[in-house]
Amino acid sequence: MCVVTGSRAEYGLLYWALREIESASDLELQLVVTGMHLSSEFGSTVQQIEDDGFEINHRVEMLLSSDSAVGITKSTGLGMIGFADAFSWLKPDIVLLLGDRFELLAAASAALFAVIPIAHIHGGEVTAGAFDDAIRHSITKMSHLHFTSTEIYRNRVIQLGEDPDRVFNVGALGIDSIHRIKLMEKADLEVVLGFELGSRSLLVTFHPVTLEPGRAVTDFQALLSALDELAGVSLVFTRANADTEGRTINAMIDDYVAARPSAVVHTSLGQLRYLSTLKHVSGVVGNSSSGIIEAPSLQIGTINIGERQKGRARAASVIDCGSTAGEIRSALETLFSLEFQQRLSNVVNPHGSGDVSGQIVRLLQGVSLADLTKKHFHDQNLSGSPE
Repeated sequence: MCVVTGSRAEYGLLYWALREIESASDLELQLVVTGMHLSSEFGSTVQQIEDDGFEINHRVEMLLSSDSAVGITKSTGLGMIGFADAFSWLKPDIVLLLGDRFELLAAASAALFAVIPIAHIHGGEVTAGAFDDAIRHSITKMSHLHFTSTEIYRNRVIQLGEDPDRVFNVGALGIDSIHRIKLMEKADLEVVLGFELGSRSLLVTFHPVTLEPGRAVTDFQALLSALDELAGVSLVFTRANADTEGRTINAMIDDYVAARPSAVVHTSLGQLRYLSTLKHVSGVVGNSSSGIIEAPSLQIGTINIGERQKGRARAASVIDCGSTAGEIRSALETLFSLEFQQRLSNVVNPHGSGDVSGQIVRLLQGVSLADLTKKHFHDQNLSGSPE
């Protein structure tokens, strides 16, 4: 079984699934590493994978030092070439992919042409503000097994024409890590961060809205302006991904943090430090999926800015707001209010309660690979429900 990982966040989500596959006597793990993992600019997080004890069976170099549309397109093309070689060499029985990044589009395309079955995690979701949305649905149509994080998403995958017998609602992998990892105490975390969180703090994670070129700079500047008006609040920034305009956002973060002792930036926190930070801050601000999927399980409030995550199921802990400084200021007031903070203890996460990795691996163990690549479009009846 070949698993592909191209980013720090996705690897953190896959970690326990990799452990489950590795420990299964009837499965053999093949791990292919690509994308940001192999870039020093994004923290060379391949080292973390090796430190965790995983054997890397193949590396696919594909990331160009450009976040322009041309650069991303060329990186995807290089990825297809690299994955063609990787799959030819490894000859996997099945490829497991998570998510919606362009690295995975390259991997899925190569597997499709090589007639290798694909199992896809986190299909059926909608993120209206990014081209990840189209990538995710494209990978769904190339895939043969589907592991969704809610029943709504399962139905959406079926709506795309996939066989209901091959679509499984297992919950979100990020919830597994919250239940399985012993998160750090606040004092220990502050030592690792080299930074005091204090009594009020925010985790800021912001990525480009890829369907609106040029919008990222305007929206992120509005966020920084709103944060500048906060008094006595510590800020922990994580860098943007290698998406279009991501490097511009990272440069803005660097300039902002350099001028403020109450702020710090980390290229890659890793799963333990990221979730521990998420646990101990007053809230998370930005447009990352972690604020939608993981934060509710830690009873942490989220300010979700703009439309990048529009369409995803969300808990009552998520405050959606527009991307102007005024709208963000208003959301921050709500987040820090006593009434909102008191409600967080009763939040229910719609993305499940854990054991997602175990469910996925058990389902993979039970599937027959015979004729798995043969697919038929599953039509729906006139009422709109699956036949």
